[in-house]
Amino acid sequence: MKIFFLSTSMGMGGSDSQLLAAAQELRARGHEVLIVSLTPLGPMGLQARDAGIPTESLEMRRGVPDPRGLVRLIRLVRAWRPDVLHSHMVHANLMARVLRLFVPIPALVSTIHNIYEGGRVRMAAYRLTNALVDHMTIVSQAAADRFVSDGIVPKKILTVVPNGVDTDRFRTVPARARESLRDSMGLQREFVWLAVGRFEVAKDYPNMLRAFATVHQRHPRAVLLLVGRGTLQAESEALAQALGLEGAVRFLGVRQDVPELMSAADAYVMSSAWEGMPMVLLEAAAAGLPIVSTVVGGNDEVVRDQESGFLVPPRDPDGLGMAMVRLMELPDADRRSMGERGREHVRAHYGLSRVVERWEDLYREILARKGFALVSPLSP
Repeated sequence: MKIFFLSTSMGMGGSDSQLLAAAQELRARGHEVLIVSLTPLGPMGLQARDAGIPTESLEMRRGVPDPRGLVRLIRLVRAWRPDVLHSHMVHANLMARVLRLFVPIPALVSTIHNIYEGGRVRMAAYRLTNALVDHMTIVSQAAADRFVSDGIVPKKILTVVPNGVDTDRFRTVPARARESLRDSMGLQREFVWLAVGRFEVAKDYPNMLRAFATVHQRHPRAVLLLVGRGTLQAESEALAQALGLEGAVRFLGVRQDVPELMSAADAYVMSSAWEGMPMVLLEAAAAGLPIVSTVVGGNDEVVRDQESGFLVPPRDPDGLGMAMVRLMELPDADRRSMGERGREHVRAHYGLSRVVERWEDLYREILARKGFALVSPLSP
């Protein structure tokens, strides 16, 4: 199959990394893949190019409608003639529907990556254009329930297909990586918490930092490593300083060694106010880390409370902080068991290969239903 991925962005978000991983898996299965981002390419787009995946940008500015982007997209689709156009995230999903008014597309699939994708205007746009899409997928059951109950997407065209993770990538980190990284950061016997994500409103880093202030009072040697960047990073750094957490909270910026950082950490924490199915939570579980997380979106589908970690309500720094303390004060063997149970759960239900197979099956079902015959990509 010729599969055209249209994404709102190819930056550093979990949705972007999921799209890149899926594209690599699909190419390994013999399909042709083209990635097109509405906005300028970021880290995931550049990684896609480095991996040899054709990747383009429509060079549209965030939040600024630009008809020239649609014109460029029409030209790309006419030239490439895909069997499937699979869009990701709300702006790309809506643009793909408009695109279909101008260009024939054998199969159009759209994926919703969050439990909230915008306000009333965007959701009204979904309702008005649902007839233009063949099928939609969504990354968690919680998100599906919300979109169906609010009448945004009909249940008959919506399927839950969770994000997938390459579990081998996180299981096969060399044992020496943990000590090497900890030594390089001057970490010896400290208990190390890790969080990876953009500094944006949804991730609610003020919640995390206030929770960690509670942890730091009980365990002064605890350290919190924060990986990522975003528009609210300066505010987060100022809050950490105001809470007296200098040195205990370290802002590491964007890193290319997240699997190794996870191997160096003792536990993972997520403080989000809302989510879809966060890739980084799947990755943390795949790395065997016990997890403390807010119970939003599909988080409770990844983290099983009391078994592979602890779940707490969102926007409750006291509750989050006490759950972190509780996990820290468990015996080492109990924390390791939590991590192993989380790893096995993700391996069984969220392996990348299994998720990509579900997408392939959906593509083929739509094409067959509409009368398009395909030859297996691995056929001679």
